[in-house]
Amino acid sequence: MAVAGLALIFLTAIGASIDRLVVDGIQAQIFQEAQRAAGNYLGTVRPGYTPRPVPKTRIDLIQLVDSRGRVVTASPAAAGRPALSTARPPIDDRMQSHTVCSARGECVMLAAVRVAPLETREIWNGEPHYLYAGTAEPAILASHRLAFLTAGGIVLIAALIAWGNWWLAGRTLGRVTAIRATMAEITASDLSLRVPEPPGRSEYALLARTANRTLARLEESVKQQRRFASTTSHELRTPLTALRARLEEAMLYPDEVDPHETIRDALTVTDRLETIVDDLLVLARLRAGDPAAREPVDVGALVIEEAAAEVGGVPVHVRARRDLIVMGSRIQLIRVVDNLLTNARRHAGTRVEVVAELVDGQAVVTVCDDGDGIAPQDRERVFERFVRLDDGLRREPGGSGLGLAISRDIAHAHNGTLRIEDSPRGARFVLRLPLTPAMQASTPDVPVEEFS
Repeated sequence: MAVAGLALIFLTAIGASIDRLVVDGIQAQIFQEAQRAAGNYLGTVRPGYTPRPVPKTRIDLIQLVDSRGRVVTASPAAAGRPALSTARPPIDDRMQSHTVCSARGECVMLAAVRVAPLETREIWNGEPHYLYAGTAEPAILASHRLAFLTAGGIVLIAALIAWGNWWLAGRTLGRVTAIRATMAEITASDLSLRVPEPPGRSEYALLARTANRTLARLEESVKQQRRFASTTSHELRTPLTALRARLEEAMLYPDEVDPHETIRDALTVTDRLETIVDDLLVLARLRAGDPAAREPVDVGALVIEEAAAEVGGVPVHVRARRDLIVMGSRIQLIRVVDNLLTNARRHAGTRVEVVAELVDGQAVVTVCDDGDGIAPQDRERVFERFVRLDDGLRREPGGSGLGLAISRDIAHAHNGTLRIEDSPRGARFVLRLPLTPAMQASTPDVPVEEFS
C-alpha cells in the first residue's frame, strides 16, 4: 500500500505538470495564430480602404475598433457583437494576449493589437485604432475535461502499480515462505535438508544458495564435532581404563602391588591425560576462531632460535633468512616450528634440514628429515586428530596425536598452509605464511644464515 500511495503522489505531480504543459501549449499556439491573423489583416488596410476581415484559419473573431470602442469592421463571426475586449495596448507594447470572458461564461482567447502610429496618421488622421483577433476558448480548456482525463489515467496507473506490487510481493513472499518452511524443518539431528533454490541471479536465489552453503558447512561442522567427540572419548577412555585397572589392582592386592610403582604409573597416565586435554583446549580455541594477539614476527629469526634450542639427539642443519616478517601470534608460530622440529627429529636417521626463505611473496619454512618418510596415502591423514602411524606409536607411545592437527590449524589461522610434499628421502613438511604488506612491497636482499 505504501508503494501505491507513493506512486499516486508521484503520478499526481506528473499529471499536474502535464496538464499545465498542455494548457500552456494550446494557449501559446492560439495566441501565436491570433497575432499572425491580426498582422495579416492589418497588412491589407490602406488609406480610404478598410476591407472586411475574411478569416482563413480558426481565428474567426476579428474586429477593428476605434478609440471610442466602436466596431469599424468585423469578420462574419464577430459582426453584430460589441467590442471583443476593452484592452488598449500602449504604444510601447502594441501587441498583447488576453482571455476575455463574458457574463454568460463564454471566453474568447484573443490578441489585442494597437495599429501603428504611422498607419493611424495616414488612415484615420492620428486617431488610435485597435484590432482584436481571436477565437472561442477550446472546450478542453473551457471545461474540466483534461483534468478528469488526467485524473482517470493517474488512478488507473496507480491501480496497476498497486496490483503489480501485490502480485510481485505475493510471488516473492511465496519463495521466502518456502525457504522459511524448510528452515523450520531442519533440526540438529538432521541437517541434510536444503531450501529450494529459485533459478536466476535474483536476491532470493542468492539468499537460497547462501543458506544452502551455510547449511552444508553447518552439517560438515556437526559431523566433525561428532567425530571429534567420538574420537576424544576413545582416546581418553584408554588411559583412564588403564589407570582404573592399575588402581583397582593395588586395592585388591595390597600385599602384592608396590604402591610407589602404582603411583608412578598413575602419574605417567595423568601426564598423558593432561597433555591430551591441553592439546584439545588449544585445538578447540583454534577451531572456534578465537583471536590471538597479533604482532610482527620474524619467521626466519624464530626458526633460528628454536632450532638452536634443540640440543642432543639428531643434529639440525638450518639455512634461514632473517627479516621474513608476518603478522601473527608468536606463541602459536613457535608451537608450529617446535612440533615440526620434534616430529622430524623423532623420525630422522642422521640429520634434519630446516630452510626458511622468501618464495613468491611468502615466508616458506621447510623441515626435512632423512627417515623412512610418509606414504602418499597417509600425508593428509596424519593431520587428523589422534591419528598416529605405526612408526610414530613405536617411537613415542605417549604422544597425544594432536600436534600436527594443531600445527595445521595454526597455519590456517594465519592465512597460511601446512602440507607434506614430495622428497627424495624422508618426510618434507612445508609451512607457507603470507608476509606483511610492507614486506611484500619491499623485499631487500638479506643474507642467509647457516648453522648446524
